[in-house]
Parts: sequence; structure tokens; C-alpha cells
Amino acid sequence: MMISLNRHLSDICSIFILLILILNLSCKTYKVENEKIIAAGATLTLVDDSFEFTEGPASDISGNVYFTDQPNNHILKWTHLNNTVSEYMKPAGRSNGLYFDDSGNLLSAADEKNELWLIDSKKKTTVLINSFKNKKLNGPNDLWLNSDKGIYFTDPFYKRSWWTHDEQEQTSRCIYFLASNTKAPRIVDENFKQPNGLIGSPDGKTLYVSDIGDKKTYSYRIKKDGSLTKKTLFCNLGSDGMTIDNLGNVYLTGKGVTVFNSEGVQIEHIPVPKKWTANVTFGGPNQNILFITAMDSVYTLEMSVTGVRYN
Repeated sequence: MMISLNRHLSDICSIFILLILILNLSCKTYKVENEKIIAAGATLTLVDDSFEFTEGPASDISGNVYFTDQPNNHILKWTHLNNTVSEYMKPAGRSNGLYFDDSGNLLSAADEKNELWLIDSKKKTTVLINSFKNKKLNGPNDLWLNSDKGIYFTDPFYKRSWWTHDEQEQTSRCIYFLASNTKAPRIVDENFKQPNGLIGSPDGKTLYVSDIGDKKTYSYRIKKDGSLTKKTLFCNLGSDGMTIDNLGNVYLTGKGVTVFNSEGVQIEHIPVPKKWTANVTFGGPNQNILFITAMDSVYTLEMSVTGVRYN
């Protein structure tokens, strides 16, 4: 009788534990699916639509956003205080992706001569990289600066009308890493069809890179020396540009902005009324304004989450 009772109690305990696990799993799923990352009542706002093709937004320490109009060879500046856009620099090396370092220098994927630039506060330019193994880079596209001031950048090949060459000189389309205080980059992954957008996680330990040519985005663990390991499929969607918020949600662009949590589960899609959304970042003094570049236009959207800075 006692043995039977013990078994009965054991079965009840097992069922109870199973119910708790199911309840916890349900709660986690509900939280992910209903996570509110857009501010209550916020709507997508057109800032300006007088450009040809906008790209490469980057926020400075004050929350102003610099972006490019590559066909017109411009770098432009959105000032958050009055919500206006002004010309910052022209010519601008046919800049594409941009990123600020902790000294206020603007890093640029300068596509005109297949270079990587540093633009200081006085608009003086310094060429950081103009080749790899004595051959032209394919065309630096997007870049991300880690907390150790090392630069990761993608190097796809998109034939440009301002080039005199028709074929890429590099044998692969790669992700490169330029360690701080060095002059030569190194390849950290070369297995791509067309690498494009990339961004790092809030803790600086994970790098996300899109292979837009293969319609996939991958995650990597970042080692102390800057090399990458544990390449993992993050989601079956490629992206032109990318950003990340303080919760670790990853924002991909193309048809609007699609948001995935850190587990690669889609949690949001932000429609943008243009055929193509090229890039996205967080700006504003509180880093809670999503700044979106799409075709000839730039848009803003107030968020309940914030961007991530390493400086």
C-alpha cells in the first residue's frame, strides 16, 4: 500500500513539473511574440525625399545621423533638434557605409577607389586601406567598429558606373578585420556569395553578417584577437544594412525593416513605402529614434528600445 502511494505521489510530482515547464515555455513565447519595440502611437515619418539613393546611416555622440547619397557623392547630416537635413561633405569618395569612432571621426566605406577612409571633424580624409595583397578591394560596403577599435567590413562586388574596371581583383568576397593601430586587414571569412550588412551585439561578443546574395544572415562568436568562430545560420533572410538594439534584437533591411530577436525569431516587421530599404540605425539624443534610408528618402520612427554604442 505504501509503495503504491509513493508511486502515485511520484507520478503527480512528475506531471506537476511538466506543467510548470510547459507554462514557462508558453510565457517565454508570449513575451517574444508580444514584445513592443515601437513606441506607443508612433508612426513612420518622412524626413526628406530629395535624394537619389540613400545609404549608410551612422549616429554621432549627440544623436545626429550622417548618411550617404552615393550616386550624388554626398554625405548628409540629419540634425535631430530641428529634424532637418543638410549637406555635410561633397565630394565624399562615393561613400557607402559609415560609422563613428570614439574620437568623433567618421569611418567610411569609400567606394570610389575601393578604399576605407577616416574623416576627422575638420573633414580631412585619411585612407586607412586601399588594397589587399597589392590588389584592389572589391568595394568596401558596410562596417562596424568593436570596443577595441578594430574594424570589421564587408567587401562585396557591385559594378559601379564611376569605375574604369569591370571585374573584381580579389578572388573572394570577404569579411575583413582591421585591428586597431595596424595597416593591413586580414580575412576572417571568405565563404560568401555577396556579403553586405553587418553589426555587433550589445556585449561585443557576437557579430552578425548578412550574405544578401544567398538570402541568409549568420552569427559568429568574436575571439579576443578579432577572429571569428562558431559560424551559425541566424535566419533565412539577407540584408542590405543592419542595426541592433539594447535588447539584442537585430534589424534587417530590404523590403521594409524586419526585426529578429537574438534567437533568430522574427518579432516585428516595419513596412516602408519604397521598393527597397537600404539601411537603418538608431539616432536622437536618447538613441531611441530609428533612422531609415530607403531609395530617395529618409524616415524616422520613435522606438521604445534604444540603439547600442561602444564609445
